[in-house]
Amino acid sequence: MQYISVEEAIELPGLRLVLSAGVPGPWGEATKSMLAYKGMDYTAVHQDGGGENAALQQWTGQSSAPVLVADDLPPACHWLDLLNLADRLQPEPALLPAAPAERALATGLCALIAGADGLGWQRRLLMIQPMMNLDSVPELTIRLAHRYGYSEQAAADAPRRIAEICAYLDQYLAAQAGDYFVGDAPGAVDFYSANFAGMIKPLPPEDNPMPDWLRALYTVNDPALQACLTPRLEAHRDLMYQRHIALPLDF
Repeated sequence: MQYISVEEAIELPGLRLVLSAGVPGPWGEATKSMLAYKGMDYTAVHQDGGGENAALQQWTGQSSAPVLVADDLPPACHWLDLLNLADRLQPEPALLPAAPAERALATGLCALIAGADGLGWQRRLLMIQPMMNLDSVPELTIRLAHRYGYSEQAAADAPRRIAEICAYLDQYLAAQAGDYFVGDAPGAVDFYSANFAGMIKPLPPEDNPMPDWLRALYTVNDPALQACLTPRLEAHRDLMYQRHIALPLDF
């Protein structure tokens, strides 16, 4: 994927998407797949995953990715703000349902996956844990640990939280009449679920050519954690890639 710098992006009109360059971060990949599903073109902007990103901090008030910026509108940095902005700019196909009851359900399910203390958050705590046990902890790890509220207790609780979240998602999906989490068409929950499944079982190298060091970090070896990606959730992931998300991933 071709990127421009933050400094270049500030001067551009149109839709710009800040992404962690060179890695398939699940938040970013989910955003890319949703924008592609909606047929929304954007300019990719370089962010250094876990880095200081001073220019991005100055532009958006924070240093993480993804961030969606449309013309002179405020940057959408939070996952829910990003979904709302995408649907505002391109209402159909919608990422979140319009009906209040369904919208509340979809938003809550998205939060379990992509939100604070959600599935992705808990996996990040487990990824940080080995680095925090080193004699000399890398500066990048220290920044990530602070961002995700790392502690020994938080890391110890993470496997249980992951199991609880995945069990609920599995049960919820099983209760639906169709293939998707909410309604008869894919929405934000489906794109998040499919992309975040890669934090337990990454797609094969031919579909996800991620660096070897990152594949080792994302791959789960604990049988109990492996089981969190249930056959139903894995089948849903595969369906989403077959129908709605282009492969191989490009990052």
